[in-house]
Amino acid sequence: MSRYQPPLTLTARMVTLIAEISEQIGQLLAVDDSRQTPQLRRSNRIRTIQASLAIENNTLSVEQVTAVIAGRRVLGLPKEIQEVHNAFAAYESMPSWNPGSKPDLMRAHELLMHGLIEDCGQLRRTGVGIYRGDQLLHMAPPPSRIAHLIDDLLAWLGSSDWHPLIISCVFHYEFEFIHPFADGNGRMGRLWQALILSQWRPVLAYLPVEAVIRDQQDAYYAALSTADRMAESTPFVEYMLHALSLALREAVESEQATDPVTDPVKKLLQALENRALRTSELMGELGLTHKATFRSNYLKSALAAGFVQMTDPQSPNSPVQKYLLTEAGKLKMMQALR
Repeated sequence: MSRYQPPLTLTARMVTLIAEISEQIGQLLAVDDSRQTPQLRRSNRIRTIQASLAIENNTLSVEQVTAVIAGRRVLGLPKEIQEVHNAFAAYESMPSWNPGSKPDLMRAHELLMHGLIEDCGQLRRTGVGIYRGDQLLHMAPPPSRIAHLIDDLLAWLGSSDWHPLIISCVFHYEFEFIHPFADGNGRMGRLWQALILSQWRPVLAYLPVEAVIRDQQDAYYAALSTADRMAESTPFVEYMLHALSLALREAVESEQATDPVTDPVKKLLQALENRALRTSELMGELGLTHKATFRSNYLKSALAAGFVQMTDPQSPNSPVQKYLLTEAGKLKMMQALR
């Protein structure tokens, strides 16, 4: 067992939020477990990356980040584009890391900051203060203490029997307090909390809690500052649990609103993404065996709405007839996956 124990006061608000989050995870899994499509996971991953970088003053929009990841040309600062490539590589590598491993922590920082700073993947060798504008928010520990502090924190992380939600939030605060790297500490702290949570509940690997933090940056920094003054992580843990709850609430509401079981057309659109399929192929994708039901509840509605078109409209009953998405159908599907 690690002898180091981060100072924390367990509060009634934390207990309430943990219960709330656990219930929300159950709700999310109930509507999401069987249909976490690659497209939805990718959409949430892009939102996560855009928001985490926006907190660090990256100006690229969700659409621009999407284009960068897809390999398309984007008009933007080279540094900001490099940040997107790095963040995507880091989040995609997340499943292979052990949260308590120092080498993995260093590899993650090297990926995240590649081409952005000279000493990526190395602990800082100079003093650093955390500023917001001209205001000093936090003076980080001196370089001589960093290795020891990080070793203690990772040892605690690997042995703690606290609730994973608490552990992830405490680690996030303690990591920001130590500020072990010359740059990239904020995005690393958020990445590592996501890693810890994903190993507890895999569905949380794609929860864009960073979008909540981006929209509440003043509260985020205020919680860090208050925790510093109190010399314990309690205010920050309460803030982060609340942010997680808000992100989960949005995810549950989004999933319920776009549940393809209650909206057959949306399920049909997802099956047709980037490809054209025959009737038999579509029915197989949708798990249907009754052609009349398929035509009445799925295909007829999609065709009438202009979301789907025939590859050979001159021969609607052709045995090789296929169906594909129209531009309106592609837009509708993107809206459903947000």
